[in-house]
Amino acid sequence: MEIIVSITNGVCELRMNRPEVFNSFNKSMALALQKALDDCVDNDEVRAIVITGEGKAFCAGQDLAEATDPNGPELQSIVREHYNPIIKKIREIEKPVIGAVNGVAAGAGANIALACDVTFAKESASFIQAFSKIGLIPDSGGTFFLPRIVGMQKALALMFTGDKVGAKEAESMNMIYKSVEDEQFEETVNAFAAKLAKMPTKGLGLTKKAVNASWSNDLNAQLDVEEKLQTEAGSTHDFNEGVASFLEKRKPEFTGK
Repeated sequence: MEIIVSITNGVCELRMNRPEVFNSFNKSMALALQKALDDCVDNDEVRAIVITGEGKAFCAGQDLAEATDPNGPELQSIVREHYNPIIKKIREIEKPVIGAVNGVAAGAGANIALACDVTFAKESASFIQAFSKIGLIPDSGGTFFLPRIVGMQKALALMFTGDKVGAKEAESMNMIYKSVEDEQFEETVNAFAAKLAKMPTKGLGLTKKAVNASWSNDLNAQLDVEEKLQTEAGSTHDFNEGVASFLEKRKPEFTGK
């Protein structure tokens, strides 16, 4: 099973499971992750998603044995059919997606981590834009997300050189949300995911939708988006519950609807 799926208290963990090759992607693992993300969309039990890796690595990117196999998929197909759908699904799913980088995240693995809504990393983990080392360009949304997160010059320097960025440095340059001591990593991620899973899922999803739109909107267009989505949020069960609990001075019981 190349993607291990487990659901606990509203949190769905998607664990990449090819540890013998540092969770590098082949076609079947890419398609399995796509399906797992689709299943999360349709499952009301799932209110937050965690993507992580089995073993020592988060994900080392593309399995080069497959990419160089004369009988394997062509490079264009790998990008178009394997990685692009994963990035689109992570960004479009109206539930929070947490990246839990437990070890090295290289190539497409690094950029999948960047595409998540909130990313934690073990202090011992690292991020590598490894594409230049084999004459390729960053894919999986890397040329979109990284310059917007760290600025053009830092992004290009990291892409040109393929230098390793440790988790603490990644946090300091706002590449990720938080670097966590290795011993406290799973507890920290699980607590954060559990917290989000108890919050108003529909409202969080609409917040994500609004932020996605802001990448290409000017102020006036974004204000229109906020008006539309705020109206939609105001029609949810969780909005009514949130207001009622505030007025009644009690803890809200959100259902995600």
